[in-house]
Amino acid sequence: MAFDPFAEEPAASVSGHQLGQDLSVLSIDEIDERIALLQREIERLKEVRAGKESSRAAASAFFKLGQA
Repeated sequence: MAFDPFAEEPAASVSGHQLGQDLSVLSIDEIDERIALLQREIERLKEVRAGKESSRAAASAFFKLGQA
């Protein structure tokens, strides 16, 4: 099968949850589990983002000191 650069990429999947999938087939308990899973993933992303912001701020401060 040849590579198609114009093919649509599959939606991101987080441990069994696929973005945009039909949610009408899920039970309330399954929906609650998905919400908890996605909230944990959001927290993980926020932690990584905060670390990257700290690194960026440190690098920015370092290079601004050298411009004086």
